[in-house]
Amino acid sequence: MDFLKRSTYNYLLPEELIAQEPVEPRDSSRLMVCCNEKIEHRCFRDITEYLHPGDLLIVNNSKVIPARLWAKRENGSLIEVVLLEQKNTGVWEALTRPGKKTRPGTTLDFGELLKGEVIDITDGGNRIIKFDYDTSKTFFEVLDKVGNMPLPPYIHKKLADKNRYQTVYAKTEGSAAAPTAGLHFTPELLEKIKSMGVNIAPVMLHVGLGTFRPVKSEDLLSHKMHSEYYSISEETANLINQTKASGNRVICVGTTSFRTLEGAYRKEGCIKSSSGYTDIFIYPGKEINVVDCLITNFHLPESTLIMLVCALYGYDNTMEAYRQAIENKYRFFSFGDAMFIQ
Repeated sequence: MDFLKRSTYNYLLPEELIAQEPVEPRDSSRLMVCCNEKIEHRCFRDITEYLHPGDLLIVNNSKVIPARLWAKRENGSLIEVVLLEQKNTGVWEALTRPGKKTRPGTTLDFGELLKGEVIDITDGGNRIIKFDYDTSKTFFEVLDKVGNMPLPPYIHKKLADKNRYQTVYAKTEGSAAAPTAGLHFTPELLEKIKSMGVNIAPVMLHVGLGTFRPVKSEDLLSHKMHSEYYSISEETANLINQTKASGNRVICVGTTSFRTLEGAYRKEGCIKSSSGYTDIFIYPGKEINVVDCLITNFHLPESTLIMLVCALYGYDNTMEAYRQAIENKYRFFSFGDAMFIQ
């Protein structure tokens, strides 16, 4: 098996298994528990049966912003704008469609509360937009009134409640996509987990739309990974190091938490309070230094996310788990079911 080839990570998924809306309540989704070659089929709230006192659950507390906007140009034509990353106060890097209609100098009208002007184009073709708004409000307060949640392209159903594309512990605005493994947790379930003697600590990684970017090259070594901003507090770093030193497990909720820890370790040589950008690409053969277990959803074929899962759980085990998930009609992708790899 050539683990450096994109096609190695392909599988056939019936379209009807792509979840179009979340289940209610959050923790009633299904959970596939994977331990070596043993697989169990449970409900997500049953995860408490697989956690132990002294374990550390790492969650990504980044908050999704309503980053999809529609603007009118001076001639009245519509432009779609998707915010990617804040560059400065009121200045953002964004995707625009159609891009050819948004050259530097183009003015954009998002309604009474928000205006903008394209001031530059990045090397990658994204636009830099300077926004004009009532500064008695924060940009995020304005955005909350005019923006829409940037749901993934495979979700075609309108979301009735935009908070369902948000984790219950979301705190720091900045993500263009949700860290979806965390969508399964309710406040009650988190409290029950804490009462068991399991620690819960946040990291922050602002999820970019690059998480949905397909791997285009057959050779993985030619793939350029997207970069995302992260931060790890001193308190969280200390908890991670204490957990590892005591022989307990560090359990990441989602691939974004996973990439945060492993990216920071690779950059710093250890886990300590740090912040910056990570573009770590994890696939079979890459060393995993910090993470012991992973809670994650089921990911797209040939994506960097399924490659990360294969790096932790093993290629054959992962593909067998996905085969069983399809056979048992698990729900896939952002609003889908979860797996716990231990």
